[in-house]
Amino acid sequence: MLLVCGLDEAGRGPLAGPVVTAAVIIENNRRIAGVKDSKKLTALQRESLYEQIVENALWWDVAIIQNDVIDKVNITAATMLGFQQNLQKLNLSDIEILIDGNYFKLPDMNSLKYTYKTIVGGDKLIYQISAASIIAKVTRDRIMKEYHSIYPLYGFDKHKGYPTKQHIDIIKKFGICEIHRKTFCKKYV
Repeated sequence: MLLVCGLDEAGRGPLAGPVVTAAVIIENNRRIAGVKDSKKLTALQRESLYEQIVENALWWDVAIIQNDVIDKVNITAATMLGFQQNLQKLNLSDIEILIDGNYFKLPDMNSLKYTYKTIVGGDKLIYQISAASIIAKVTRDRIMKEYHSIYPLYGFDKHKGYPTKQHIDIIKKFGICEIHRKTFCKKYV
């Protein structure tokens, strides 16, 4: 039976911070109770499951694509770049690659030895994609909490860079900081 490598991302919609992609391979017969789409879990549940996934995965990886790259290439291309970076580190054969979303072509896929399928709503349907969604989300949330210690004015520990009313009001009052995505924030400054 083929092993499944699930890929997902966190952070396509925020006004600040990176987009984080994750890839996870967990044997098909090894299930961790509670693993599902990260958006359906509390922060505490995600943190607990993150540790279990890392301990039980045959292989996992994260890629972090920073805001300046997102501004240069756009969020879709940045996300695909992250997926490509994940897969470049994969060194197994007989793997089925399943990616959450509807991406048509990852950049430079010809240089990789894998084919892949994209699945809309895959984070709800495919166990390994759900695990990847948890790894990506927890990783990104941790990064945004670190950014909060550098830029406490912006409240990144609360909204994680997403366009909440509080975040938008702060941008309108004080402008953007180094981790903001300029292309995402131009309508607020």
